[in-house]
Amino acid sequence: MDTFFCSDYAKQVGEDVIGSATNYQTYILVECPPPWISETFNSKWVPKNLQLLVEEVHQARLPIRFLLIANDGSHQLDNTTLLIYQRQEGLSKGYRKHEFKLANIELVATVVRKWLSGIIPESEIKTSATRDILVCTHGSHDRCCARYGNPFYFYANATISDLCLDNIRIWKSSHFGGHRFAPTAIDLPEGRYYGVLNQESFQSILTRTGDIQCLNKVYRGWGILPPAMQIIERELILANGWNWFTYKAAGKVIEQSLDNSTILGELSFEDSSGSLYTYQAKLVKDETKTLHLKSSCNATKSSVFIKYAVDSLWLASQKVITCTK
Repeated sequence: MDTFFCSDYAKQVGEDVIGSATNYQTYILVECPPPWISETFNSKWVPKNLQLLVEEVHQARLPIRFLLIANDGSHQLDNTTLLIYQRQEGLSKGYRKHEFKLANIELVATVVRKWLSGIIPESEIKTSATRDILVCTHGSHDRCCARYGNPFYFYANATISDLCLDNIRIWKSSHFGGHRFAPTAIDLPEGRYYGVLNQESFQSILTRTGDIQCLNKVYRGWGILPPAMQIIERELILANGWNWFTYKAAGKVIEQSLDNSTILGELSFEDSSGSLYTYQAKLVKDETKTLHLKSSCNATKSSVFIKYAVDSLWLASQKVITCTK
């Protein structure tokens, strides 16, 4: 029997990747060398105190995502990088980074507990890195992430190096959802998700140049927005071009029909001049794109993935800042 690869199948049926970014308030990224087992935080190098903390946060249903990360040097290092990305409130460009360089992974749980109780630990450092890009390579969780994530990570590393982008770090990451869109990545501090990436689309995302239409295929959405708003945001990106990535935004669902067939959403943004615009949009369930498929390589049955289309989009209000001499 042929091995099933969920990513190959999603590509074959042409699933639209938009609206699949997950919405977390906080990402806690812990450097930890692979191999990682399927139940990530039970992996060999993860200490007991960190396992307990992750379990407590999970039980309390806090909007926090713990991930393991590693790069090519993680095995040789005598320290551990801890990154905490916290979502900014209101109109924002995404998340704020807090970075810590710890003597070992055993110290992570203590620092995170302090941080969660509102105390900024003294070990916080400043770095020249302005972007952290996570590529899921977690093959023990889903084979597509090994098959497509690992080679993509290797070539993406080379692309960043060739372009001399010294302020961008790339990390292998444990599972963050959407393996059927492998190779898949999160671009922090923005918190934007991408999938079905190749080196050409990745280069456009890195440099914000090239054909903006490539985002129609690879943009999963912005993690600060609810899934429905991610669809509206893609429309506005395509209309505004790469400049959009310098804007601050916020979005919310205003109303939703009982059968979920229509959604009314609102997305506000502030452009680089400081002008404020609010768009509203009506989304309708798109029967032609709604699919029944297996969400992962190991899924035993299909799930329904409802897709929406923008039925209408209009400018609800604007406050233009005009410069006077």
